[in-house]
Amino acid sequence: MEKVVRYTGSTVPLAVIALDFDPVVRYGDNAVRLETIALAVTILVALLAATAIARRTPVDGPDSSDANGGTARLHVDDLVVLVLAVIPGAVAGGRLGYALLHLDYYATDPLSIIDPGQGSLELSLAVVGGALTGTYAARLIDVHVGRWLDVAALPLLLGIGLGKAAMALGGRGQGSPSDAAWATSYVGDRAWASLAPAIPSQPSQLYEAIATLVLLLALGVVLWHRPFAQNGLVFLVALGGWGLVRAVVAATWRDAPVIGPFLAEQLICLVIVAGCLVIGTRLARPAFAIPLEPATAEPGVSWRPASDAHDRDSGGPR
Repeated sequence: MEKVVRYTGSTVPLAVIALDFDPVVRYGDNAVRLETIALAVTILVALLAATAIARRTPVDGPDSSDANGGTARLHVDDLVVLVLAVIPGAVAGGRLGYALLHLDYYATDPLSIIDPGQGSLELSLAVVGGALTGTYAARLIDVHVGRWLDVAALPLLLGIGLGKAAMALGGRGQGSPSDAAWATSYVGDRAWASLAPAIPSQPSQLYEAIATLVLLLALGVVLWHRPFAQNGLVFLVALGGWGLVRAVVAATWRDAPVIGPFLAEQLICLVIVAGCLVIGTRLARPAFAIPLEPATAEPGVSWRPASDAHDRDSGGPR
């Protein structure tokens, strides 16, 4: 639509997507942001997805049969412990990442890094930090680390993709100013979460949401047709793929470059991608030896239910 947006003292006609809605839901004397509601639903959906995948993932080892003689699955109660263990690592990693993005400020006042009332969290290192503390907790409770990492791969992408889309409900995550036809502008006297929301800008949060969900779909299709050894490789593919997506999308952010054309966030993402490549290369060697037709004793990571695996082995429908 044709929209006239006023900024920097001038009036410029731009064909943009103008968004004008109340980002706050009010009930009585209370209020809650639409973005907060959407994020809560996103976390719930991601946890349900992780639960569903865990219930289809077999336990390794000689004692992997359940009480009924069937294949034992990962214990969902372990998932609760691991999710709780992820939180401190995510907070610490997210805070470190935020300090790296604003290094000039925190270099002069380093104690502000531990001040919970100042600043925010950065997503990339929050994911890495959560993965590290979750892995440590998995070792403490003596569960298969690689299996649980791979269980988390698709729910992680789902949570990030939906979470990024939820940011658009509050006007958060807008990119650099743009005159593209798909540029978004948040208008009206609303409680928008971005600076200068009326300026038509790149919808960076939606770019990342769409690209992450496409990555989720692609990885899900691969796992449907070809299970992988449950050694953490799937998680590394998901994390590295998302890191690459985020590095590309960050080029549309409003942040200033710190080294050449690269933003601080892009450098963080590229380090994560490099780390995933190094570790994944070592893990991939035995995984690539897995035949296309998985053995019944080791179905691997797959969206296929156990009944489908039985049909495949017995010559049933494919």
